[in-house]
Amino acid sequence: MDSQCSSSVGSRANLGGLGNINSTPISARVESYEAGEKKGISDVRRTFCLFVTFDLLFVTLLWIIELNVNGGIQQQLEQEVLKYDYHKSFFDIFLLAVFRFAALILAYAVCKLRHWWAIAITTAITTGFLIVKVVVSKLLSQGAFGYLLPIISFILAWIETWLLDFKVLPQEAGDEIRYLSVQNRLEHEPLLPPGPLSEGLFYSPPESLADSDEDLDDKHDLEKPIV
Repeated sequence: MDSQCSSSVGSRANLGGLGNINSTPISARVESYEAGEKKGISDVRRTFCLFVTFDLLFVTLLWIIELNVNGGIQQQLEQEVLKYDYHKSFFDIFLLAVFRFAALILAYAVCKLRHWWAIAITTAITTGFLIVKVVVSKLLSQGAFGYLLPIISFILAWIETWLLDFKVLPQEAGDEIRYLSVQNRLEHEPLLPPGPLSEGLFYSPPESLADSDEDLDDKHDLEKPIV
């Protein structure tokens, strides 16, 4: 009798544990998504903003190297900024990188847009400006930096477009769809009830062979004639 009670209690505990196991992964996924929403920005979007910052810093570094190579930073700053010449100056390429950084950080980090129109505008402006500058200006006659700065700016702008359109926006949309589906399941699929379970679910295990052998020995002792 004690073994039956203990087995029924153990079975109740096991079924209760199964209910907890079923509910734990779903609630964990909901809590992880809600924690990401509280952070304000997803991990993949943060990576995109980091790459936009790298774009600005890398173009700035190349421009400073170009200033230093061509006769000193102060002298070249006066030549390219104060005496700006569209056909010879690299200052506008640096301003183009600043424009991309300001527009994309404002759109996708501050305003948290979930559309591609902002980066489409920045990439189109960058592409058109660089093509016209290479065709019209005399940058190609100014050494390696005449090739390097326009090409690097062009490549970085299109990598940013690829990151946002193929990584950031699809992954965030997929995370939101999974979050809504999990919430829907939690609302419409009740978990196992915590109340008492039916006694029909429990059964006592069959008696062991050792107990059967002991009963047979007791019967043989009773059947022996008393001397």
